[in-house]
Amino acid sequence: MQTTFTPSDLQRSVISVPPLCRDANFKVSAAENTKLIRHIENGGVDIFLYGGNANFYNISLGEYEEVLDQLAEVAGANSLIIPAVGPYFGTMMDQAAILARKQFPTAMILPTTAVSKPDGVRAAVLQFVEKFGRAAVLYVKDEGYVTVDVVKSLVEAGAISWIKYAVVRENPAVDPLLEAISNEVPRELLVSGIGEQPAIIHWTKFGVHAYTAGCVCVAPNRSQQMLEALKAGDIEKAETLRKGFLALEDLRNGYNPIQVLHHAVDLAGIAATGPQLPLLADLDSNKQVEIKKAALELLAWSRE
Repeated sequence: MQTTFTPSDLQRSVISVPPLCRDANFKVSAAENTKLIRHIENGGVDIFLYGGNANFYNISLGEYEEVLDQLAEVAGANSLIIPAVGPYFGTMMDQAAILARKQFPTAMILPTTAVSKPDGVRAAVLQFVEKFGRAAVLYVKDEGYVTVDVVKSLVEAGAISWIKYAVVRENPAVDPLLEAISNEVPRELLVSGIGEQPAIIHWTKFGVHAYTAGCVCVAPNRSQQMLEALKAGDIEKAETLRKGFLALEDLRNGYNPIQVLHHAVDLAGIAATGPQLPLLADLDSNKQVEIKKAALELLAWSRE
């Protein structure tokens, strides 16, 4: 596992956001997580962000260290593993104490708007970073979670390793918050955080030259090819590749992005992800039929 981080790492690989594989008793499965990690690594992707898709929102503090150790052990020597913490302050501070003993070079703070205010987020990030001893990933998922001034102040304080920007817009080309942030902080710290779909617009309009993805877990080589096309300035090729992810992404948007990806990895035969960890639940069988079809088609395309 890679134990250092610089912003230049963000441009070398798509940042995969995989599910976390568990067995029928909800115990984290080393064997199945290894299968999924190897599948992604074999597609040329070597950055792994364990956050929402892995349901780190609902992870038990009692198993947190075990999960961290397992992921560090099964990852390839050159793979960068980024775990998540939170979203609540007490949880993230308990997790910081555990992470401080580990070699992960950064960790992402999961967002919540239910019981947060921008100035409170700033205070929480600073206290987490102090206890963790390393900079954190700021996850901007909702309008109003932070202000531009809060983001700028955290970056200037050296508290932020990078920023996952994932505010969903009806038209991703019209995004005043992303535009404002991109004008106030180094763009090398910004990552498009909503998969392949808005990544091209974020790249060309806002200068955000890195992106996270979920469907990369099914077709890692195609997503990485899209990244390489963007880096080469071949927007037409990147757009062609982007369209290959639409069917599964539309299901994620229509049902639930975490649940659909969890089933897709399993139903495509990549790795057994097991039951959904509560508070989530498995989708019904009819939806799973749709997901399986889209996942298998995406996997087949990746093998052409």
